[in-house]
Amino acid sequence: MTYSKRKNMVATFLAFFVSLLFLIPTVWIVLTAFKTDSEALRGGINFWPDKFTLENFIYLFSPDNYEVDVFGWLKNTLVVAVIGTLSVVLIDSMAAYGLARLNVPFKKVILLLIMISMLIPGVITLLPQFLNFANMGLLNTYAVMILPVTASTTGVFLLYQFLKGFPEAIEESAVLDGANKWQIFWYVVLPNVKPMVVTLAVTTFIGLYNDFLWPLVTINRNQLKTMTVGVANMMSGSLSVSYGRLMALSLLSSIPMIIVFIIAQKQLVKAITHTGIK
Repeated sequence: MTYSKRKNMVATFLAFFVSLLFLIPTVWIVLTAFKTDSEALRGGINFWPDKFTLENFIYLFSPDNYEVDVFGWLKNTLVVAVIGTLSVVLIDSMAAYGLARLNVPFKKVILLLIMISMLIPGVITLLPQFLNFANMGLLNTYAVMILPVTASTTGVFLLYQFLKGFPEAIEESAVLDGANKWQIFWYVVLPNVKPMVVTLAVTTFIGLYNDFLWPLVTINRNQLKTMTVGVANMMSGSLSVSYGRLMALSLLSSIPMIIVFIIAQKQLVKAITHTGIK
């Protein structure tokens, strides 16, 4: 066996071992969701359930259960994540295209401000944002969760850098065919940068879906809680000693993200490939 083959085998084994370490907690969550509370709380090594049960899921969806509102929390989370993602993709792509192609006044200053804002931790702006929305009377509304995430400086900078390397000859051909700026942006540019747009959409959706701190401090009504806040409340509330039900709730909350990732997987690979080619 040659040295390169042995090196590849060692690298493959290490990659498999690291992947296994990341996979074990996920498998534990899935298996615990199908255990009874007594079995989940049992001491010692008890990885595989003695008998798979659906009682944890039945409890979560029981009409007599007034503590856990899976459908309500999921609806609120999806409303915020979907609207926020669509807004970010539309606004960031138009802003990036304008900065990359149009004669925008003070373009360098705008780009500098965008880069500076990316260096500011979000927790620093938490209190000013909270006070602004409190003064406007928008706490405990969908608006307070959606408005702060309608645009992303990171997304603008990402798409701007990609569009700077986009061939202008393609746009010039569209101009010769009589297309205006909006038609060029919508029918020429966006389809060609689709992998990057999908990557931005997926990362934004996952970030908004997993957002915890902002909904926690701005939403007090149980009807408007998001999935992350609901799961956190159950961890410190009635489900704190019910690992089976808690893991079932955590498993249900992760399903939308898994579906989104599976659907967008091909575009994510294309984005990585295009970035490497560039």
